[in-house]
Amino acid sequence: MEKGAISRDDILKTLQEYDDLGAESFLSLYGFKPARKFLILHDGKEYDSKAVAGVAHKHSHGRALTWKELSGGVGHAVDWLKREGFQVGASRSPKWTRDELILACDVVAQNNWRGLSSSDPRIGELSNLLQLLAAYPPEQRATEYRNRNGAALKTLNIASFHPEYQGKPTNGGQLDREVLQDFLDRPAEMARAAELLREGLQSGELQPVPDLEDEDLDDDVSAPEGRVLYRRHRTRERNKGLRKKKIASVLKRGGTLSCEACGFDFAKVYGERGEGYIECHHVVPLHEAGEGTTKLADLALICSNCHRMIHRSAPWPTPAELRLLVLEQTSGGEACLPGPRLVTKAADA
Repeated sequence: MEKGAISRDDILKTLQEYDDLGAESFLSLYGFKPARKFLILHDGKEYDSKAVAGVAHKHSHGRALTWKELSGGVGHAVDWLKREGFQVGASRSPKWTRDELILACDVVAQNNWRGLSSSDPRIGELSNLLQLLAAYPPEQRATEYRNRNGAALKTLNIASFHPEYQGKPTNGGQLDREVLQDFLDRPAEMARAAELLREGLQSGELQPVPDLEDEDLDDDVSAPEGRVLYRRHRTRERNKGLRKKKIASVLKRGGTLSCEACGFDFAKVYGERGEGYIECHHVVPLHEAGEGTTKLADLALICSNCHRMIHRSAPWPTPAELRLLVLEQTSGGEACLPGPRLVTKAADA
């Protein structure tokens, strides 16, 4: 028997039956368990996606599918339902992102590393900020997504990982520990990052688009201050107008388009193809880079390899600091010799 040949009318009939029987009786009658990942969102109500898709099958094919005959996730039941125009959302809130944890950890830090209750007005403010941040697209947010209870629980999780915590352990994750440690190691910088993130979200100057597969932030990039501030940092670096002005300024002063960290010159290695090419790095750290105008003095000309090395781990070194590292690694204290250029995602800057 063909699977998947269900219509919108089949689904609407099933939703009506779901309403008439009630969720518990409907699931029991057809042998389904409550959805673990996805729910149908229709007319202000929620329905178990896998059960509805399976039962809807009976209207066109004479029998309902069993829970063993289809998957409730993306690629089966969810795709069927979306194909017929139904909105499908998450049944549970997704994992917390670093940006979200930075905002939560800052609240805990300001409360002397103690968790807060859901009735605390600061938790209300945090919950509102998390809604503005919108770290996940709508279809991945459960109904209770980052509500006051969830925000309060996360502050308790973070507080329980503090070295001086004396209570019972909670169910926080590894990323909770990492962000907490960042705040302990660099309190002023992380507090400033949280402040910039908070101010940007409240003013509307930061409007992050949910993108959990951001090509700019992979395993070889370290951005403890979060994805949102890092994206703004990369946007400034990729400003073509500023890059041209920076290059013109260097050439006008008689300089060359060589890397400020290692001395690599694209034109000397690649000839005409490399003429006029160099990448720009925004020297001002993420936690200091507010919404002010970027000055040419804030930019450094560096090669692709050095750009990647700067972004690889925190705290990010300045080009001058990276140059010292290069000199330490080369014999005779001379800058490294030009070599084959490593092609990286940073090369688009």
